[in-house]
Amino acid sequence: MEFQDVVRRRRMVRRYDPNRTVPPDAVGRILRNATRAPSGGFSQGWGFLVLEGPEEVARFRAAVTPVEHAERWLAANVDAPLLIVPHSNKSAYLDRYAEPDKGHTDRSDAWWPAPYWDIDTGFASLLMLLTAVDAELGACFFGIPADRIDAYRHAFDVPPEFHPIGAISVGYPDDPLTDDLRQIVTTRRKPLDSVVHRGRWGAHS
Repeated sequence: MEFQDVVRRRRMVRRYDPNRTVPPDAVGRILRNATRAPSGGFSQGWGFLVLEGPEEVARFRAAVTPVEHAERWLAANVDAPLLIVPHSNKSAYLDRYAEPDKGHTDRSDAWWPAPYWDIDTGFASLLMLLTAVDAELGACFFGIPADRIDAYRHAFDVPPEFHPIGAISVGYPDDPLTDDLRQIVTTRRKPLDSVVHRGRWGAHS
């Protein structure tokens, strides 16, 4: 598939064919491509938990379902043949940038302008979403309720230095892009000139 077609076709798919699993070679390609994401100092401060099949997905739902308003969270209701939970590791960045070639003498995070550990893991997540499209699959990135993070960690033995930034469901789409939905997306997408500023903020071409 041409790259521009992959970008154009990428969307959040929330329903999947229950009778089709994701082939192992596709799972492997999704994960390998995730590790090609850029990372500050080549710190690669990420980790990916792969959950496959009804039992593991059900255990994920049970761990992340909040006591109130569970219907508002896709995490609590997700049904997919494959889940991948991307985690960021802040310590990997603090360790890397305390090394001699980076010029810092401690592990302070005070000088970081943004949490690059989360940003880079987000880059890896986007590569997984795009790879899924290229493999004729659908995928969706969604959040985990903040007050269920500890329960999630306990359920899957996630080390404390790794923080889940969300989760990605993957499968064969059973969520057609209707004309109504296409119209909504087209109407709500901000025009380029409203988000691009050239030379100085507020200047448009």
